[in-house]
Amino acid sequence: MSDKVNEQELLEVLSAQTKVDPKLIKLVLQHEQNFINKAKANSKGEVDIDNDDLVDYVTAQRDVKLDELTVENILDAEMDYLMDKGLAGYID
Repeated sequence: MSDKVNEQELLEVLSAQTKVDPKLIKLVLQHEQNFINKAKANSKGEVDIDNDDLVDYVTAQRDVKLDELTVENILDAEMDYLMDKGLAGYID
């Protein structure tokens, strides 16, 4: 996660929106970051992440006991939060 993101605020917002324990959200976000760190950037330095691949990766982790829909809801809520803060966006 970016240094510009207040992690505690992010966890509180995502927990309120998804009704998931912040500890579980933090675990999902850690696995998400690992997935992103392994992704290859294109010639513009942008990383294109397929949401389905990301959800599959996170749910495949042994310590994640959440279903796909819950993980997807967490990741969607995180993206909405980051877009509202101007820290992320979608590549057309």
